[in-house]
Amino acid sequence: MTSKAPIRAIPTGDRAWLLAALTDALDGGTPVLPVPDGSETAALSALQRLPESELPEGTALVILTSGSSGVPKAVALSASALRASAEATHERLGGPGQWIVALPTHLISGVQMLVRSIVCGTDPVFFDDPSGRPFDPAAFLDACDAADGGSTGRRYVSLVPVQFARLLELAEQDPEAADRLRAIDGVLVGGQAVTLEMRRRAHALGVRLRRSYGMTETAGGCVYDGVEIGDTRVRIRAGEVQLAGPSLALGYIGDPVLTAEKFVEEVGRDGVPTRWYRTGDAGELLGGMLTVTGRLDRVLVSGGVNVSLDEIERIAREHEGWDSAVAVRVPDAEWGERPGLVVEIADPTGAARADFDAIRAVIREQLGAAAAPEWSTEIDRMPRLPGGKPDLRAIDEWIGRLRASFAETRAAGSAAAHSQEDDA
Repeated sequence: MTSKAPIRAIPTGDRAWLLAALTDALDGGTPVLPVPDGSETAALSALQRLPESELPEGTALVILTSGSSGVPKAVALSASALRASAEATHERLGGPGQWIVALPTHLISGVQMLVRSIVCGTDPVFFDDPSGRPFDPAAFLDACDAADGGSTGRRYVSLVPVQFARLLELAEQDPEAADRLRAIDGVLVGGQAVTLEMRRRAHALGVRLRRSYGMTETAGGCVYDGVEIGDTRVRIRAGEVQLAGPSLALGYIGDPVLTAEKFVEEVGRDGVPTRWYRTGDAGELLGGMLTVTGRLDRVLVSGGVNVSLDEIERIAREHEGWDSAVAVRVPDAEWGERPGLVVEIADPTGAARADFDAIRAVIREQLGAAAAPEWSTEIDRMPRLPGGKPDLRAIDEWIGRLRASFAETRAAGSAAAHSQEDDA
């Protein structure tokens, strides 16, 4: 069923209004669409488009998401899905607590912290970085210290890997910061894979890390440390991770074709239908634990061999100084396509970075010759989406401009050389 109900577009900077509207929506009120401050054009566009499309019956929250591919989607989530996700999270973490919010609240990772706060009756603490930098780990720990944990005394945070990496760096240099980080009762890290090296460092420091896997279509994280939370179910079909459970979204607003493609219903042996979400992620279940190995669409064919860009990234990021590495594909006359690596410019303080040739050798050994990156290049600052993931489309465009610039330079050099030969 669908509804022509109105929808509230609320700027995330008005936190009191956003919390009040979310509370109302969770109780059956008007659906909420959080939008970033200063995005009046985007908000107007959303308001013009969404009311023309029927909202699925029961919609409480709408999240606009484009993902790393840049394809825009409007995901409709019910109050029951949001509550199920929040309750399952608290159950897995050991009980309700106070959330310190350091992620954008127009995305599911951020807004779900507000939902959890509403569900368990605590006030969230918002982190406003006074430094103006993308993420200041010292200032963030100050914000955590200011939180009292509410009635339970428990404090939780949800971060993306790039934020968590900055916290680990500070904690490894400052014993007091390590103590403060250890005192947080649950540190959810999701949005991207958490590298094995990062996990080792967190374990050595005694940090209560929980690796979160999920997406907007599952109302946020629904698998922690490879194990389902609440009533979530996981299966692998044709190498794809598929998820079921009470936290699934209602679908995509105005796109019934995509909804039918991504949300499939199957009748089990018991005759009971189950609705599954096709994630597009590649993965495997080993001993009942989920391991996500990358995106099914991030595979290139190099010399006739399928190569996973996500696997290349995973290996590269295990090496010192390469935690920001992104694997890209470029055309190659001989191989068809070849992988390369883009990494943020090394720390200006002179922090060490593992040698590219050594990384290339490890990738060749583990994944084969076709996967060995031909080159690496540095970028001043990695383009990222609001949730912290690398913006793959922007990176590809930057690589395209870089290659075009190199081609022009070579062409100019060749023309100059020919001119000199003619003069001679």
